[in-house]
Amino acid sequence: MVFESKHPLVKHKLSLMRSVETKPKKFRELIREVAMLLCYEATADLGTTAIEVKTPMGTAAGQELSEKIGLIPILRAGLGMVDGIWEMMPGAEVWHIGLYRDEETLQPVSYYNKLPTFPTVQVCLVLDPMLATGGSAIATIDILKKWGAQRIKFMGLLAAPEGIEALQKAHPDVPIHIAQIDSHLNDIGFIVPGLGDAGDRQFGTG
Repeated sequence: MVFESKHPLVKHKLSLMRSVETKPKKFRELIREVAMLLCYEATADLGTTAIEVKTPMGTAAGQELSEKIGLIPILRAGLGMVDGIWEMMPGAEVWHIGLYRDEETLQPVSYYNKLPTFPTVQVCLVLDPMLATGGSAIATIDILKKWGAQRIKFMGLLAAPEGIEALQKAHPDVPIHIAQIDSHLNDIGFIVPGLGDAGDRQFGTG
């Protein structure tokens, strides 16, 4: 399933991110804010347990999360999405997986994996701003499934139809939550119209 956000705030902030005039500091603020809004939509089906809460005026029926959440940012661009989601779910665990895209083959190359020996969470949110060819997302989800993850969701800012198709073919059970689906990939594997390289724009290295 693909869930493209229709929220006006998401569309507004994404438009600001696209602009070539947006500097790294503002870009980082925007990616944090959009990630927070996408998290709200992507976690609507999390399990809860009924609890009783003492209030100043008595007791109230309440709910608390019954599932532990893991955030898996794909290094390095996915790092910018963590803080906003962490504010929403401060108890979430964060595990890093490092992949980079070979500029000639456009295939992902793994260089870092800091997952614990056994799964410690019930739901994994894979974070990567750009779903372009889909290679990095597929490789990350491959790693998580071999690790034993049961529920996995992908969260990103922009997606190309080619990346969505590749990810759905490789992992049809993984929902895709995206801010917007763009037109296509160009001949060097970048999303058009896109916003450029999300990692470079966050860290000022472009």
